[in-house]
Amino acid sequence: MQGSPKTSESIVPTRPSGHERCGRRCWRGPGAVPAPGDEPRFRILYVCTGNLCRSPLAERLTRSVLGPCPALQVISAGTHAEPGKQMAERAQRVLVRLGGDPRGFTSRPLTFELVAAADLVLTATSEHRAESVARHFPAAARTFTIAEFGALVQAVPPAAVTCHADPVCRAHALIAEARALRGLVRVDQPDIPDPHGGSWLAHRIAGRRIAKSLAAPHLLLTRASASYS
Repeated sequence: MQGSPKTSESIVPTRPSGHERCGRRCWRGPGAVPAPGDEPRFRILYVCTGNLCRSPLAERLTRSVLGPCPALQVISAGTHAEPGKQMAERAQRVLVRLGGDPRGFTSRPLTFELVAAADLVLTATSEHRAESVARHFPAAARTFTIAEFGALVQAVPPAAVTCHADPVCRAHALIAEARALRGLVRVDQPDIPDPHGGSWLAHRIAGRRIAKSLAAPHLLLTRASASYS
C-alpha cells in the first residue's frame, strides 16, 4: 500500500515456514488455541472390525514411532466394535515385540464423526475402507487400506514430503503424493486378514504386515527435513 512504512516483501521470511509452503494453517504448539472451525492438527484414524487387533496394533505402533507430537493425533475404531474393550491378548504381545505399548487402550465403534474429523483413514481391508467411506462420502479421497497406503508411499519421492518441517504440512503432503499415485502403483495384497481368535502365528503375521506397510509412511513423517537450496 502506498505510504506504508513496510511493504509485504519486507516482512516475507527468507525461508518460508511449512504452513506457508503447503498453504495450510498448521498447529503451532501445545498452547495454541484453535479458532472455531480451524483444524490445527492432523488426525489419523485406523479402522478394522472389532478394534481389538489390527487397528489397535497400527494405532499404537504409529504412536510409538511419532513420539510426543501433539500435532499428529492417532486413534482407531472398529466397524462392529463394542466400546471399552482391551486389545486381544495375543495382539498385545505382538505389539510389545514390535515396540508399541498397549496400556490404556480401549476399543471404540466407528462413527460418522470419527471419519469426518479424520485427515487420513487407514483400514485393515478394502471392505473396511468401503464401510468408512459409506459413513462420510467426502472421506473417499483420504481413505486407503493400510497395505495400499504403504505401497503408494514407497513410490513417493521423499523430498516432496520431507521438505516440510511442520508435521501437519508434511502429513498433508504425504497424502497428496500418495493420492496422486493411485492407479499407477500396483497393490497386490491390499487386505490384512483378521487374526482375532486365531493362532499366535496369525497375530504375528498380521502385526508384521502392518509394521511393514507403515514403515515408509512412518519414515517420511519422522525423518529430518530436506535441506533448502
